[in-house]
Amino acid sequence: MNRVPVVSSNVAEVGYNPETKTLEVAFIKGGVYQYLGVPLSVYEGLLVAPSVGRYLDVNVKKAGYSVRKVDG
Repeated sequence: MNRVPVVSSNVAEVGYNPETKTLEVAFIKGGVYQYLGVPLSVYEGLLVAPSVGRYLDVNVKKAGYSVRKVDG
């Protein structure tokens, strides 16, 4: 999956596959995670959020999407 860099103290890059609604997040300290069933609007919001980490926490992690760790 292609990812784009973001300005964040915790997140390095994010990517999105609209066909599978999969959000991929690469963290600065290591680890790549895929969140499943994420709407495009959430990904678009993540890209423009003033705080990527806070947006990710509230709108993705705490929203209850299924998550899996992948090799990255």
